[in-house]
Amino acid sequence: MFPPESFSPQASDEALEDLRTRLRATRWPDSPEDAGWSIGTDLGYLRELVAYWADGFDWRAQEAALNALPRYRVEVGGLRIHYVHAKAVAPAGPVLPLVLTHGWPDSFWRYSKVIPLLTDPGAHGADPADAFDVVVPDVPGFGYSDIPSPALDAVAVAELWADLMYSLGYPRFGAAGGDIGSHVSRYLALDHSHRVVAVHRTDAGLPIFLGDPAELAPEERAWIEEATAWGRDEGAYAAVHRTKPQTAAVGLNDSPAGLAAWIVEKLESWSDRRLTRDEILTNLTIYWLTGTIGSSMRMYRANAAIPPAQHARRVETPSGFAIFAGDVVRPPRAWLDRVANTVRATEPPRGGHFAAFEEPELYAEELRAFFRPYR
Repeated sequence: MFPPESFSPQASDEALEDLRTRLRATRWPDSPEDAGWSIGTDLGYLRELVAYWADGFDWRAQEAALNALPRYRVEVGGLRIHYVHAKAVAPAGPVLPLVLTHGWPDSFWRYSKVIPLLTDPGAHGADPADAFDVVVPDVPGFGYSDIPSPALDAVAVAELWADLMYSLGYPRFGAAGGDIGSHVSRYLALDHSHRVVAVHRTDAGLPIFLGDPAELAPEERAWIEEATAWGRDEGAYAAVHRTKPQTAAVGLNDSPAGLAAWIVEKLESWSDRRLTRDEILTNLTIYWLTGTIGSSMRMYRANAAIPPAQHARRVETPSGFAIFAGDVVRPPRAWLDRVANTVRATEPPRGGHFAAFEEPELYAEELRAFFRPYR
């Protein structure tokens, strides 16, 4: 057990040179002519990205920008957890602590743009009374947190976050997240409803319904069919993660080009806009330097073992949803009302699966508006 310590990681020159050497030595596969993105990552795009990663990308500049955030590590539940802890700047009223949880394939990186908008809204054209104390942890097995053995599921991570927030002096707080972070936030609200004042999510997960389908509204049945089709056409990666993640991890942890192919295809297909090369490569370099692609995938296997009864629980904590226009699977309001005490549901016109990174201003405004009554 150790107290919180400031954390500003710096990659060694040797690690960065090894990365460049591997990138330059990539053994490229063939690709059908004009395949584009239709059968996976576009090879032409990837070759250009890898060349820039090897000889143009400035990791030191990105590292310095990330280290300008107030970053710490602390032991929780026997694991060292890396987190950003940014406090409200010049608040004009009660400050609500807010824990933001990322998903796959990313880390605390997902929220790096939105943190200053939430802690200092007055400096960004918003009401200073909407300032938050923001906590953004890396899920164990992602980013700079310890790799757990065995992998933790979303229920266990929610328990860690509850302890983390206590350790930071926050007995009462809000929770928000997307992707895996949506599940973690849901379990925080379910299992710590006496502490979580409200919960905000950018998705409702893939549908799991244990009742009679006749009970569902037509739009709910249509959505379940849509989500099933999406899983069939786009869910091969998740099937690998749930079943044999260690097989894929060997190649992805050894080849930075392979790692890029696995992740970039998701950033491309799940985003509402193409991220810049520097944005993409910052995310990829975090994965490469921390060696966490295998451990991040293993969380899918852990989550797949969560008992079905857990999925059937309804969230009674006040819940908000922002279903961004460019996200991959978009539930109807009837489903949101079924699974949660939904007091606010919006459909922002721009932004995809990584909305907090793609459209930080829109995402920040969603959180300010939703949590305003719960301060």
